[in-house]
Amino acid sequence: MTTPVPRPGEYDGLVAAVTGGGAGIGAAVVTELLARGARVAALDLDPSAAPDGALPVVCDVADRASVDAAVARVAAELGGLDVLVNNAGISAVGTVEENDDATWARVLDVNVTGIARVTAAALPHLRASSAAAVVNLSSIAALNGLPQRALYSASKGAVMSLTFALATDHVREGIRVNCVCPGTVHTGFVDRLLQNFPDPVAERAAMDARQATGRMVTPAEVAHAVAYLASPRNGSTTGTALDVDGGVTHLRVRPS
Repeated sequence: MTTPVPRPGEYDGLVAAVTGGGAGIGAAVVTELLARGARVAALDLDPSAAPDGALPVVCDVADRASVDAAVARVAAELGGLDVLVNNAGISAVGTVEENDDATWARVLDVNVTGIARVTAAALPHLRASSAAAVVNLSSIAALNGLPQRALYSASKGAVMSLTFALATDHVREGIRVNCVCPGTVHTGFVDRLLQNFPDPVAERAAMDARQATGRMVTPAEVAHAVAYLASPRNGSTTGTALDVDGGVTHLRVRPS
């Protein structure tokens, strides 16, 4: 993981909570926000591997009681809540014929309703902040048809729509809501996902090639985008979906 460059003052005095903060993109976001001066809580089913300096908090975004307890603990131990990063999510591979009803219910519950649960729990604290911001993790799958990602794409399209609705509902309360749409990010999560394919090496090459840049996105690059959107320096940015996708969504380069 790239070591973030400290930006003293940008997040001084602010408290952030990052769901799924124990690994992958979430851990990179936690590390970046810590480097920028925030006090950060890593909410995760298993936060034991959260970056040093973060408050590890057990949280299951699919359970409202767990969410409420986790957010209450963050506010009590860190002194409020200014920034919420809804990063926790799970994936699914398959067409609509290949994912059963239980899989659909599980993925939508975590990826979409989970964001609603955590945001609802955080809102009373965010309303008390003068620098309130929410950043949701959507995906290029929200706007691009990807093979064998029907369920995952549906969930991330819903995240983008939910972002715009939340931004509208809470803009006059001083709460900014945006989302980041990463391309394929090279994490341990992706490495495990690759094992579901008949030829993981070929699928890895295809994932790299899908980006116009010729490689997958790094967790640190997504973290930088999240930190930009949540920063109090960007008080006029709300209801925005920021692509961090290596050019997937808009570039059509010729094969090399």
